[in-house]
Amino acid sequence: MKMAGIFLFLMAVEYVSNFYTDYYGHTLGARIESDMRSELFGHVQKLSFQYHDNARTGQLMSRITNDLFDISELAHHGPEDAMISLVRIVGSFIILVNVNGPLALTIFAILPFMILFAYHYSIKVKNALKKNKEYIADINAQIEDSLGGIRVVQSFANEEIEMEKFRRSNRRFLESRKNGYRAEALFFNGLTAFISFITIAVVVVGAVLISYNRSLLTELITFLLILNTLIDPVKRLVNFTQNLQNGAAGFERFVELLAVQPDITDAKEAAAVRHIRGKVEFERVGFRYAGESNNVFKNLNLTVRPGEYVALVGSSGVGKTTLCSLIPRFYETTEGTIRIDGMDIRSIKLKSLREQIGFVQQDVYLFSGTIKENILYGRPGATDEEIIDAAKKANAHEFIMGLPGGYDAYIGQRGVKLSGGQKRRISIARIFLKNPSILILDEATSALDSESESAVQESFDKLAKNRTTFVIAHRLSTIKHADRILVLSEQGIAEEGTHTELIEADGIYAKFYNMQFSPAAG
Repeated sequence: MKMAGIFLFLMAVEYVSNFYTDYYGHTLGARIESDMRSELFGHVQKLSFQYHDNARTGQLMSRITNDLFDISELAHHGPEDAMISLVRIVGSFIILVNVNGPLALTIFAILPFMILFAYHYSIKVKNALKKNKEYIADINAQIEDSLGGIRVVQSFANEEIEMEKFRRSNRRFLESRKNGYRAEALFFNGLTAFISFITIAVVVVGAVLISYNRSLLTELITFLLILNTLIDPVKRLVNFTQNLQNGAAGFERFVELLAVQPDITDAKEAAAVRHIRGKVEFERVGFRYAGESNNVFKNLNLTVRPGEYVALVGSSGVGKTTLCSLIPRFYETTEGTIRIDGMDIRSIKLKSLREQIGFVQQDVYLFSGTIKENILYGRPGATDEEIIDAAKKANAHEFIMGLPGGYDAYIGQRGVKLSGGQKRRISIARIFLKNPSILILDEATSALDSESESAVQESFDKLAKNRTTFVIAHRLSTIKHADRILVLSEQGIAEEGTHTELIEADGIYAKFYNMQFSPAAG
């Protein structure tokens, strides 16, 4: 009864201990994973347009999600398996030495070779697992790309082309998995062979000792029974090694991404600004994309007065959007200086600088959610009255109220439930709510029908009032009233002046204008 009581007590202790390590250990791993994911997501958000131009969203998603799960599993099971195995191996060694010293030395003469084998093949397993993660990230990127453009795929009836792309990625991943399984099979079966060899070696050495009367059969049998207490933690360490290599492969990819330093950061002496008048100066500014030798433009000089409405025109690829993207430091100038109100933009804190600039892009991006949530993105914390006022100024209130749910209407992924003109007006409402001092409109009326273009243009006119405004336009009819029109070419600013002045000059602008409005152009 006394022994039964002791065993019941130990069983209760085992239950409580296992529950503690299982629940709190997994919780610890989940917290580590959560913290690392937050750190990685925050880091990725700091990386410039230059980085994201070359990065694949699916790859980044895989690093932020799948890879970190393996790290959390290692964080939980790693210390647990290592500690339990260490205690049991040391304990088993002490018992085995006391039972029979020579037999114990036989085991520990083999263990170093087993450790070397494990180290060699564990590296191969880790490399294979890392390659697996890279290829599954490729698959994620392919899926994200194909499903993101599903309307284009179906409109061209190119489902089979996308399927073939997926098959190629899937085949690469399959081959990688096969290589990984081969390395794992060699690793784990090799360790199993070593464990079997240890047992055989003990039996052989034990038999020799018995034949020379150096040991008893009962000692050998006892030793073999206790040997299982050593082999079990060794097997546990083998399983730990798999978790270790999985986690190590994920951690390497985590560190690789974290090691990418943001190329656009706040200078040490950077200061915040609360309000700016909007004077923008370009002084001998040059820019080229990373890894390219040709400049987009060079030695560009330009001064824009506060409240001035400036239009940028020119052929595709001459750098109109790039020029405007330099003002909020989406890209960094290769040479020269850009000043706002006399301050070098690099001396202004990034957050503070971008809060003063409103950017309506050609490809309007709306987040999955409600109309209210998307307008509120312009100034989180704004009241309902301010949201409605911003929508009215953007000529959006009327169509919003006609939707089921009004401002709480769900607009789908990327605003798929709205028309192009409606999406554009939501984005304008967002800028009205932000109330910036400098406004950048990047071909914001392109791809709209006449009625939508008129409504959007009216919204832009309201928005541009008393703000320094840069407009990138292909439709020259929308910029006739601009204070100044700049015609960009590969050599920089080729012409500048009002619409009337440039038409009279009969240069590049006049050529563009006549092409659009000649009878042959429609």
